[in-house]
Amino acid sequence: MARRIEDQVRLAPARSNSVPAVFAPTPAAMRRVIEFFTAHIRNPHTRRAYLEAVRQFSTWCEAHGIGEVVAVQPIHVAGYIEEQQRDHSAPTVKQHLAALRMLFDWLVTGQVIPTNPAHAVRGPKHSQKKGRTPVLTPEEARTLLDSIETDTLIGLRDRALIGLMVYTFSRVGAAVHMRVEDYFFQGRRGWVRLREKGGKRHDMPANHNLDHYLEEYVGSAAIAEERKGPLFRTAEGRSGKLSNRPMLQQDVHRMIRRRARAAGIKTEIGCHTFRATGITAYLKNGGKLEIAQQMAAHESARTTGLYDRRNDEISLDEVERVGI
Repeated sequence: MARRIEDQVRLAPARSNSVPAVFAPTPAAMRRVIEFFTAHIRNPHTRRAYLEAVRQFSTWCEAHGIGEVVAVQPIHVAGYIEEQQRDHSAPTVKQHLAALRMLFDWLVTGQVIPTNPAHAVRGPKHSQKKGRTPVLTPEEARTLLDSIETDTLIGLRDRALIGLMVYTFSRVGAAVHMRVEDYFFQGRRGWVRLREKGGKRHDMPANHNLDHYLEEYVGSAAIAEERKGPLFRTAEGRSGKLSNRPMLQQDVHRMIRRRARAAGIKTEIGCHTFRATGITAYLKNGGKLEIAQQMAAHESARTTGLYDRRNDEISLDEVERVGI
């Protein structure tokens, strides 16, 4: 049975009971696997996903009489991937295979196993040209922003946070990690500094609406001098005041759902909705895909293209031509 390693992954001690059983035949193998999840995989979301994939593969191996990693052959990995395709989507199966390939490579370079048994195994074919993130029309986004009360500190905070994600295409993780000093002035204009995936620092000028939202929020919150403090802070109960603690992603998600309901928006939106909404609005207004890629801090234009939902409107217009 795979043994739990969340604490070891978070705190990084190499304990012998921290590794899924199939991957722990020797102390050297255990140490190498723990190093993979603590030193090699740095993104916490990737770490959780890869850990779950390794757990499931370890459980599958034990159920099929494979007791240790050195006994794993390409046919075993292929069999596991084949079974996964019955119950999981192609992207999930491809992620599982990627996790196993990377871990086996790590074990090969650490001289735990001689070859990578997942190297020759092919995953399911999958092509995605459009993302599944729900988006808002520009009118809905405007309605949402205008519906937020501006006579309370919490309202000013929420409007500034949603505006940030809309106008900069930022991920919610980058937004909640902003410090007060990450909103600054340069050339008589407000700028924002975001720290996106991979630790990339991303500076960009603020849209005039966003500049207004942030300036009004920071001024009303009286936090301009707390430069190292969090920019977006949790509320202190129902007092209407802000704490010194940064908002978490789940806080933002709950806030967005609450604000959307209050604005009469029926679309089941999430934090990523504003990234897709902003990119789509930018491209619809004549923006260039390569510039949207830079603004979103994407590695490739293909990724940015997944957020382009202009064709959704074309499809809706065409559907209405069925005049029955």
